[in-house]
Amino acid sequence: MSSVFRVMRAKPLGALGGLLIIVLVATALLAPVLAPYDPLKIKSTDRLKAPSLNHPLGTDDFGRDILSRVIYGARISMLLGLGAVAISTLLAAIIGILSGYYGGRIDTVLQRCIDTLMAFPGFVVLLTIMAMLGQGLGNVILALGIGATAGNARIIRSAVLAIRENQYVEVARATGCQDWQIIARHILPNIAAPIMVVVTLGLGVAILAESSLSFLGFGVPPPTPSWGAMLSGSGRTYMLQAPWMAVFPGIAISLAVFGFNMLGDALRDLLDPKLRGGPQGRV
Repeated sequence: MSSVFRVMRAKPLGALGGLLIIVLVATALLAPVLAPYDPLKIKSTDRLKAPSLNHPLGTDDFGRDILSRVIYGARISMLLGLGAVAISTLLAAIIGILSGYYGGRIDTVLQRCIDTLMAFPGFVVLLTIMAMLGQGLGNVILALGIGATAGNARIIRSAVLAIRENQYVEVARATGCQDWQIIARHILPNIAAPIMVVVTLGLGVAILAESSLSFLGFGVPPPTPSWGAMLSGSGRTYMLQAPWMAVFPGIAISLAVFGFNMLGDALRDLLDPKLRGGPQGRV
């Protein structure tokens, strides 16, 4: 317990980010209990009502409670973030380990493919994938996962390149260990730290990217209560008449992205021996 408090004192912004993530996860898990109304229920008599005791965050143009939709939107954001990060991390780990460990032609071919993908702006790649797959929660998760693979693969490859030259890897080869044994016993455990940082930062990026896709009409289709979808469409249309429709989902997105970014920065500084306790350490 004392070590936890030491980390919190050393990285206060990272601790704040962790707290925000805990609140986000708890909100997503307890959405049916916390939400005062059905997020999909339309009530024309409550249309565009300002924040009040009955509706703390107001209502939208269909009379739906904004607070309930923001709470349920946390579920969608966490599902999208975790699904996209799982896909991108798995693909990036396979590509990065194969490329970094074996080198040679395998590394050359894989890196040229990564270069080709990274030659295009990331958001253009996302839009292209969504245009081919169409709308839908699963398609958004797949598109976000594929879009984040290239950059993550580069990070993992760099970590593998540094580890494969260590003496204990050479000793394992000399004792007759097969490649898969070396990767499982020596490579994977030693790249766990950068992968953890990639996952944490990737969650914030995925939530922000989904919001951008929804804003442009390529994200989660209505009436699913997605934060990005709440910002687009009606939120944008009624910005002057009912600003609460866009302000509160925007605040939720900002807090979630801030939390994941601060926690990711703190984990990077704590797990990277080059930054731990050095003058470059942040958060």
